[in-house]
Amino acid sequence: MLQHKSNWSIDDCRLQRHACIICKSFLQQRCFGSHLLTMASSKLHSSIFHPILRKLQCQDVAIEAHNLMYPLFLVEDDDAIQNISSMPGVARYGLNTLLTHLEPIVAKGLQSILLFGVVDKMPKDSTGSGADCATNPVIRALPRLRAAFPDLLIACDVCLCPYTDHGHCGVLTSDGIIDNEPSIKRIAEIALAYAKAGAHIVAPSDMMDNRIYAIKQILSDNNLGNRCSVLSYSVKFASGFYGPFRDAAKSAPAFGDRKCYQLPPGSKGIAKRAAKRDVEEGADMLMVKPGMAYLDIVKQVKDDYPELPLFIYQVSGEYSMLLNAAQIGAFDLKTVLWEVLVGMRRAGADCVISYFTPLVLDWLQA
Repeated sequence: MLQHKSNWSIDDCRLQRHACIICKSFLQQRCFGSHLLTMASSKLHSSIFHPILRKLQCQDVAIEAHNLMYPLFLVEDDDAIQNISSMPGVARYGLNTLLTHLEPIVAKGLQSILLFGVVDKMPKDSTGSGADCATNPVIRALPRLRAAFPDLLIACDVCLCPYTDHGHCGVLTSDGIIDNEPSIKRIAEIALAYAKAGAHIVAPSDMMDNRIYAIKQILSDNNLGNRCSVLSYSVKFASGFYGPFRDAAKSAPAFGDRKCYQLPPGSKGIAKRAAKRDVEEGADMLMVKPGMAYLDIVKQVKDDYPELPLFIYQVSGEYSMLLNAAQIGAFDLKTVLWEVLVGMRRAGADCVISYFTPLVLDWLQA
């Protein structure tokens, strides 16, 4: 077996592909112009720089505080509390009210949150320029949240849809089709802005091709590669369960739908390909979304990549469905929700993103 030589070009390695195990394995993936020492998937430090990230590397089926991530909606008005009618018990918060809301929950053991920006006053445009501007509510909130809750792991959803005038998750061509290259450039720029403002995790939910590599590259170029993790919405299906969320985030598309970039609900092979793509591009953590209807996919992804923490998003429709059924007496919420969470963990999820997180923390303390 020949040894790989550091001065070999890609063409040299291609000629030696039957002898060089490094380049043989790398050329089976997409080549971004570097070899093993700079391969994105060989970078480990961004997965373990925070104590909660280290806990997420330890897999079992218990449900503890670090197995829960709390999604939150953040608006421009710092003193606002806007109840969401389609999600009883969930609200959009301004920065000041969010800090007040979080204080008792952190005291009960909350360890991680996922932030979504929601804008009303900020102008929306074709490239989502408000997503990374200085007045963006998420960017303004991050330093305050880091100061108020220094041990809290903070993730930020990265997408264009809340900030574009067309409501789609990427930049569009003149005839209304996703334009992938400018889309991933914008997604990477937004991720960098959140990382610079203090995010521990950036979580791209856009489902553009190759955005994980673009994000990892821009973080590395700005010396943030070992201080900000990438949680990829790797396997995100085009689901009817997102209905209440689009009301909450005010992010419904102005025309058409997202079926050309989110995955078909009945698909399995392309879900496998999506996860593989993101792993090869250097994702620190993976996600399957939605949850209950896709536990077979959770198991598939975990079986394929047991070394990576796997998140599952118990989405807005699942939350409202379970809550409303319990409220009309169809079942006991604690019994059924606990069963659902255990099932998600059993399927392979290491962390559940859930609007029920404050309630479950209460149960864990009881």
